[in-house]
Amino acid sequence: MAGVQKSLIFDLDGTLVDSCAICVEILDDMLRDRGSDLVIDPEFARPWMSEGGPRMVAALLGSACADPDEEIAEFRARYATKRTARSSLFADVEKGLIDLREAGFTLAICSNKPQPLVDQVLADTDLAHLFSSIVGGRPGIPSKPAPDLLEAVLEELQVRPRDCLFIGDSEIDHAVADCLGIPFMFLTHGYAKADYIPDPDRSFDRFGDLASTILAGVHA
Repeated sequence: MAGVQKSLIFDLDGTLVDSCAICVEILDDMLRDRGSDLVIDPEFARPWMSEGGPRMVAALLGSACADPDEEIAEFRARYATKRTARSSLFADVEKGLIDLREAGFTLAICSNKPQPLVDQVLADTDLAHLFSSIVGGRPGIPSKPAPDLLEAVLEELQVRPRDCLFIGDSEIDHAVADCLGIPFMFLTHGYAKADYIPDPDRSFDRFGDLASTILAGVHA
């Protein structure tokens, strides 16, 4: 594997798991409990999934949003009662991750989702055992695109940025990778904004294609 980045760091939501439906379900329930007749359009909601919980909740609840701190706390409490179905995984994710790990890559997660929810989602989808480092949002640590969470992954793995790849689905993921000088690979099936223009040579519509490209580099 000479010359190949041996550590692969993945975003979670929009990269491995399509969490939009469960988030919209929770927020629609919150709206109904407030007597609102607003129904959230899932397509409108998708780009907000990468913005971090507080901004997402405030934007999608709209005029029904009261105290933002209380709203995000309620949203996360409701999320903790939900089970993330394995069917929420994007196509080829489980097989691709297994193939990459069996080829000798070290896998890690770097997500803005709070750590307890990251752990819960990975347990629900039976992916947790594949990762050597799992870093989610933590009190007092700025969210991506600030570099702090990604730096925590590098510290846990004891690796240098040049020895990693970061794989994500949004301009926020690209920005944090660039901040630390980590090469970035993009999955189009996630939550990027419409005006984000990724590098077409490092963009993939399916996780299986991304995994195959990385694996091909081992033997190049």
